[in-house]
Amino acid sequence: MSEINFEQARFNMIEQQIRTWDVLDQSVLDLIARTPREDFVPPPYRNLAFTDVRIPLGKGQVMMNPNMEGRLLQSLAIEPSDRILEVGTGSGYLTACLAQLGASVLSVDIVPEFTQSAGQKLTAHGITNVRLCTGDAAYDWDTQRYDVIAITGSLPVLPNSWRQRLALDGRLFVIVGEAPIMEALLIVRVSEQEWTEESLFDTELPALINAHKPPAFEF
Repeated sequence: MSEINFEQARFNMIEQQIRTWDVLDQSVLDLIARTPREDFVPPPYRNLAFTDVRIPLGKGQVMMNPNMEGRLLQSLAIEPSDRILEVGTGSGYLTACLAQLGASVLSVDIVPEFTQSAGQKLTAHGITNVRLCTGDAAYDWDTQRYDVIAITGSLPVLPNSWRQRLALDGRLFVIVGEAPIMEALLIVRVSEQEWTEESLFDTELPALINAHKPPAFEF
């Protein structure tokens, strides 16, 4: 089998998958171009790093498709001073992207192996403004407010506690619903008691481990 030209594959991914999904913010495209996705996927899938597939990570979790990652990064409009909370470290690739856009990232994952592996990859690429923690961000974590929250697995419903963790003008990306109907949302805190909600696209993604489920309807 011939060796894959990663630079050509990366260019094709950006032009054919990400741009065509209305990701046109040049800073996001430049970020994706310089962040080596192939170094963050599990080694058996390295040759699939730039394809339009969800790469398995184990524990029932996957990497988002590249076009979805691009839309997430663009929609959050991250500023250099932003404090970011990432829920679901996974491969560490999005963690690396978020860290290059904002001031600091707290990334929480319930799977210790994900946290450990991501830490090694981030260190190897000289990314030092990330704090990695193992735990359940919905229940075990601080109550600080963040400028940006990126939830990288789906939730059947979005508990209000996530909205409360946004700072004023803070942005939250989340995928809500149950298969096969899920919706990517951008939620912005516009005042202490008011949020806006924008539907970005329909999709389907595995739920976060231990994701809160709504009570079953009883007749």
